[in-house]
Amino acid sequence: MQKETTIIHAIPVDELTGAISVPIYQTATYVQESPGIHKGYDYARSNNPTRKVLEDLIATLENGAAGFAFASGLAAIDAVLKLLKTGDEILAVDDIYGGAFRLFTHVYEKFGIKVTYVDTTEIINVIDNITANTKLVWLESPTNPTLKISDIEAICNIAHQYGALVVVDNTFASPVAQQPLLIGADIIVHSGTKYLAGHSDVIAGLVVTKTDALAEKIKFIQNASGGILGPFDSWLTIRGIETLPLRIEKSSANALAVARFLSDHELVDKVYYPGLPTHKNHLIATRQQQHFGGVVSFSLKDDKVANANTFCSNTHLFKCAESLGGVKSLICHPASMTHKSIPEQKRKQSGIQDSLIRLSCGIEAAADLVQDLQLAFEKNFSTVQQNKFTY
Repeated sequence: MQKETTIIHAIPVDELTGAISVPIYQTATYVQESPGIHKGYDYARSNNPTRKVLEDLIATLENGAAGFAFASGLAAIDAVLKLLKTGDEILAVDDIYGGAFRLFTHVYEKFGIKVTYVDTTEIINVIDNITANTKLVWLESPTNPTLKISDIEAICNIAHQYGALVVVDNTFASPVAQQPLLIGADIIVHSGTKYLAGHSDVIAGLVVTKTDALAEKIKFIQNASGGILGPFDSWLTIRGIETLPLRIEKSSANALAVARFLSDHELVDKVYYPGLPTHKNHLIATRQQQHFGGVVSFSLKDDKVANANTFCSNTHLFKCAESLGGVKSLICHPASMTHKSIPEQKRKQSGIQDSLIRLSCGIEAAADLVQDLQLAFEKNFSTVQQNKFTY
């Protein structure tokens, strides 16, 4: 079956009532027939029927052994990191989500877990920095926010030679566009807040494991740590996933139109979008992705924070806000918003310049989004001229 059909029919009809919409089981505990004798549910932290539908659904979409739903994307990342022990090492992509960097650096490094950041788009960097102590290779592909593409299959082959697991943050691509477990990855993480839920109305995180052995470990951590996703938020995420293929297709088409517009604009320095033939790893993206996603980043020729901030304040349809992947288009300035927690030198080394702007294209008409950006350029350029700055 095609992905659209699989998604819709992987969501079960309620056996008890025939309800076509998954029921929200808003309960903390379950009545047992006698001590230890129950219907598979004893306490809602351990299991919940609504959450289980979501967990089974994401496992199906990612072709994994099992899925697990958490209270946020960072809670999902945290659960995976709890597989490690003191002395273990992580080899991570340099252009990493700011929240993940904060968690790695300010929480787990103090417990004796070393993190090395490299540009994983160059395989030689992985070969040169992986060690016998490396237990996790942490990838985002595409990355946030410079849309770097790593060769997942090639990196998996290297990591597995060292006995390391490969974790892929598949948030930007979604399982509609990319399925890393099929090309060697061991664990998938998602910020379900983004494309999966898709309507900017829920915070959620998901983990999918390739094997039952890993699933057993993550399940134990989920239950022991307790950062589970509630039933209503699980239901919202399920509802969002129902339209995921349609939204990914539309937002990807919009992003490509926007990327082409930006590529021809005289005030733009660089455009970051894997769907453009000029992207460094466009061919790899073409091979491992079915869509290129709805996120486009670009930098202005004048690398000043003030100019980027002014531009972000001059759009109308693109709303200035954190997050991405919703039906409404968003704009943000990573250096002062999503990646502010990353030290300036390291941030710039990974490609996040002061003038870098990230766009999350929603499902509006592409022509309207392009016009919105054009008007912002005109207004921004006029403001810059008045302040005697030049591009």
